Amino acid sequence: MAEPYASWIDHPLFQAVGSAADELGLPCYVVGGWVRDRLMNRKNSKDVDFVVVGDALAVAKVAAAALKAGKVAVYQNFGTAQFTWHGWQIEFVQARTESYRSESRKPTVQPGTLEDDQRRRDFSINAMAVGVHRAAWGELLDPFGGREDLEAKMLRTPLEPIETFSDDPLRILRGLRFASQLGFALDEATLEGMKTTADRLAILSPERIQTELLKILESPKPSVGLGLMYQCGAMEVLLPEVAALAGVDEVEGHLHKDNFWHTLEVVDNTAAQSENVWLRLAALLHDIGKPPTKKFMKGTGWTFHGHEFLGGKMAKKLFRRLSLPLDARMDYVVKLIQMSSRPIAVVSDSATDSAVRRLLFDAGEDIEDLMILCSSDITTKNPRKKSRYLANYDRVKAKMAEVEARDHLRNWQPPIDASQLMSWFDLPPGPMVGQMKTAVREAILDGAIPNTFDDAKAYVTAWAAEHGIPLKS
Repeated sequence: MAEPYASWIDHPLFQAVGSAADELGLPCYVVGGWVRDRLMNRKNSKDVDFVVVGDALAVAKVAAAALKAGKVAVYQNFGTAQFTWHGWQIEFVQARTESYRSESRKPTVQPGTLEDDQRRRDFSINAMAVGVHRAAWGELLDPFGGREDLEAKMLRTPLEPIETFSDDPLRILRGLRFASQLGFALDEATLEGMKTTADRLAILSPERIQTELLKILESPKPSVGLGLMYQCGAMEVLLPEVAALAGVDEVEGHLHKDNFWHTLEVVDNTAAQSENVWLRLAALLHDIGKPPTKKFMKGTGWTFHGHEFLGGKMAKKLFRRLSLPLDARMDYVVKLIQMSSRPIAVVSDSATDSAVRRLLFDAGEDIEDLMILCSSDITTKNPRKKSRYLANYDRVKAKMAEVEARDHLRNWQPPIDASQLMSWFDLPPGPMVGQMKTAVREAILDGAIPNTFDDAKAYVTAWAAEHGIPLKS
């Protein structure tokens, strides 16, 4: 790698911060992710952390004034200060040492040297610093070999891994996330340290867990982070429903596939087709109902009856446990899980238009995402089988396109509404109006009538007459 460190910081922001540090006679360094990303030629980061050996708050205030950045947010308890400037997110912290209690990841903090501060960081690749004050302008300080680890695509901790992860178990999840985002490996000692301290993850808040989980799912190949999460024992602590998918049982020579590693393939297949993190989460959770519904039936083999419905209910509990949003995003994930086996039911040539209509009606605007999930579920290594299965889904898509073009069922709205029914038949609001609407909907989905106002009105009028409900005179 070239060494353009001084050119990296040839910028008004770093010049202003360096001048502020010199004015106050304090060493100041840009540290962490920004330095790492520049060494990796990832130049777009505008999230910058500065470490000051001394009064970080004073440097922040002087720099902000010089930049005309406006208000500085000061957090006295943590000794940090933040401000924004032209889209940059800038944070200052005093170089410090940290000590931890077993029941908490909140440290006791004392002033320290730059190396003390680098030592407390999660991984060597995030422990590098570049000086911005005059005496060390553009100098790279890398006491733990972060640059070499970047070149080797390796994640190592500055301290002994057990100490690093025991102090703050969030670093375990950050390591899994970095591995997934960057395509890095964990060195053997780091992985063993994660295994030894995985039980410490229980002290993390749900919000911290879900943030790192979603970032792993957003990575180019989520299976990297998810696989390591399982290997180090973190998944059993945080996502026991997913961890339970692992393993293969055998009865009378009948095996079922290892649904955990299959699931990771499904997630990667989904990620290759969509950046939607909630679709990727649905892929991760789509089979979690299988372990509790698994049964061996003589003459049939392994069955998982009702696993989609149960999986949807389990997903709701998981959302609540991890403080994931209990809104339309949860409903979307649950819906995809519970519908994940529906498309295959309309594969055969004998499948009726009615079945296709109901699939379109129930899936609505999520039909494309459902088809992505279902096609991603094809993980066979037999090329003939894979080709045949994909061709089946192509037939489903063709059938859906044909029916949709004719019947317009996506985001379907009934051709007649409750107010019209009440005015035609002089009915008050109540169950009878609901029954009429249901009758019309079922007739359309069954193909008994076209999806038009006139046909729906004629049908419901006849239906009402059969049930002794006259038209309003």
